[in-house]
Amino acid sequence: MFTDQYELTMLSAALADGSAHRRCSFEVFARRLPDGRRYGVVAGTARLVAALSNFRFGDPELEIVSRFLDDATVAWLRDYRFSGDIDGYREGDFYFPGSPILSVRGTFAECVLLETLILSILNHDSAIASAAARMVSAADGRPMIEMGSRRTHEESAVAASRAAYLAGFTATSNLEAVRRHGVPGAGTSAHAFTLLHTTPDGPDEAAAFRAQVAALGVGTTLLVDTYDITAGVETAVEVAGPGLGGVRIDSGDLGVLARQVRGQLDGLGATGTKIVVSGDLDEYAIAALRAEPVDVYGVGTSVVVGSGAPTAGMVYKLVEVDGIPVEKRSSNKASRGGVKKAVRFARDTGTLVEEVVYPAHSDAPGAAGLEVIELLVPLVRGGETACEATTLEDSRSLLAAGLVSLPWEGLKLSHGEPAIPVRFAEPESRRAP
Repeated sequence: MFTDQYELTMLSAALADGSAHRRCSFEVFARRLPDGRRYGVVAGTARLVAALSNFRFGDPELEIVSRFLDDATVAWLRDYRFSGDIDGYREGDFYFPGSPILSVRGTFAECVLLETLILSILNHDSAIASAAARMVSAADGRPMIEMGSRRTHEESAVAASRAAYLAGFTATSNLEAVRRHGVPGAGTSAHAFTLLHTTPDGPDEAAAFRAQVAALGVGTTLLVDTYDITAGVETAVEVAGPGLGGVRIDSGDLGVLARQVRGQLDGLGATGTKIVVSGDLDEYAIAALRAEPVDVYGVGTSVVVGSGAPTAGMVYKLVEVDGIPVEKRSSNKASRGGVKKAVRFARDTGTLVEEVVYPAHSDAPGAAGLEVIELLVPLVRGGETACEATTLEDSRSLLAAGLVSLPWEGLKLSHGEPAIPVRFAEPESRRAP
C-alpha cells in the first residue's frame, strides 16, 4: 500500500481498454540538483530491491482498494508481482541533472504501480546521502555521529541513518539502524542525567559524572555544558581522571569553546580526552570548525532533513511504449524519450570529466585517451534480484573513492555548476544527414 491511489485507477483504466499489457520503459532522473549542490549521491537502491519482493496485495490490501476499484482490477492485483527488468546506477555512485538513475521495463500495468515506491525510497535516501557526503567532506576525516532520530519520522530516521553511514558517517545513535542495517552504534550522554542528580542543596554535577563513570567506565563521554563549561570540565577530569574518554559540548560558540576546553584539558593532563561537538551543525558549520580542536562531530537535524534539500527531486517518467519513444513536453517539465544508458569519462588520474547519456540501442560512446565507465548495472531480471550481493560497506567504499575522483571544484560548498557536465547523445533518427 506504499503507493498513490491514482496509480491504481490508471491501472484500472488500462486494463479496461487493453493497454495495460503494452511493453513500457520508465526512467528515474532528476531534472536539476538542489540549489547550491555540485553532485548528488544515489542511495536507497538496495532498500528498493528488497522492498520490491514484498510489494504484494493480500486480503487486507485488497479490501482497501476494492472500495474504489472494479472487480477485474482487484482480481488482477491479487496475483500481482513485478516480473520485469530494472537497471540502475550503483548505490553510492554520483548522479547529475538528467542522469538515468533507474530504468524499469515491463508491462505498463506492472510498472505504473511502482512509481511511488521507487521515488519515495530514492528521493529520501539520495537526499540524505547527498547532504551527508558534503558534511563528510567538510569534516576532513574526523569521525561523525548521526544523531537526528528525534527530528524526523521514526521510519525515516532508520533510513536516514543508513544513508548517512553510506555517505561516510562513522556511526549512528539509532539502534534500529544498528539492528536492521548493521550501522555501527554510538552515544554520548544526556543533560537529563546530569539534571537528575539535583538535591535540596542544589545541582550535584560531580555525582552525575561519578555515576556515569562507575557504570560505563572512564572511556565514556561526559556532557560538560549543563551548567558552567569550565567548571564542568574540571569536575569531569577530577572524577574520571586524565584517562577520560571524551567531553561533549552541545551549545554556545563551538569554535571558541573547543579551543578553551582543549587548553583546559591539556592543562589538567587529559591530553587524550576527545572533544565531541554537537548542536545544529550542518556542512557549513562543520567547515567553519575545521581549524578548531574538534575530534568528533555529532550531527542531528540537518542530516535527516537533507540540510535544506529534503528530497532529491527525482521523477519517474514513461519514455518508451512498444519500442516507440515517448516524451513529455510540458513547460519546465519536459522529458527525453527512449530508453537510455550512460557512461562517464575519466582521465588516467581518475578525475571525472563528463557524463554522456545515449540511446540504449546505440553503441557506447568513447573518448580518446579517457577511461569509459559504464554506469547502469542489472538490478532485477524477470522480477528477481539480478545484482551481485552488494553490501552497505561496498556502497560506502564506492562513494569514498568517487569523492576523490571529482574535480576539486566539485567539492566546493559554494554555488556553482555541477561537478561534471552531462551531455546527451541524440538518437540516429534525430541527427542531421
